[in-house]
Amino acid sequence: MDTAAEVFAAQGYNATTVRRIADEAGMLAGSLYYHFDSKESILDEILSTFLDELWAGYDAVLAAGLGPRRTIEALVTESFREIDRHRAAVAIYQKESRHLSARPRFGYLADSQRKFEAAWLGTLERGVAEGAFRADLDVRLTYRFVRDTVWVAASWYRPGGQHSPEEIARQYLSMVLDGIAVRE
Repeated sequence: MDTAAEVFAAQGYNATTVRRIADEAGMLAGSLYYHFDSKESILDEILSTFLDELWAGYDAVLAAGLGPRRTIEALVTESFREIDRHRAAVAIYQKESRHLSARPRFGYLADSQRKFEAAWLGTLERGVAEGAFRADLDVRLTYRFVRDTVWVAASWYRPGGQHSPEEIARQYLSMVLDGIAVRE
């Protein structure tokens, strides 16, 4: 699965063949069909595994009853943990989810995106209402900024690098929540 995810992430779904995945995994293409009936099934397993783990973490954060700032901090941290665990799946999701969502088998991608947006926007709106975030905050723009800033890290992040997912999250959160300018 890891090999297939890396191939899909590098080449894209349409350009990837089962033969290419098998070659990269050091096996015969027919051997993959013992486990999966199609390339689509392989991709489905990769994406659904990633999203199931992401939502297990997010749901735990959202159920914890944290204040808005702590919720945002925990969601960002959980996001970086998922990038660490499923970097290739995140890259696939970013590149392919829009057109895959139109296929019945991948309808859960659009459902997940709506749930993701609701969780983040709801937390930001709650933060504005409770005075944890600025009253003039455009929550939709903020959501897009934070989402894109966090998830684009899958394009450069490599597990086992100089910084842990938690350290990267801490740095990102410091920039997003506290800014980068020296306070006077």
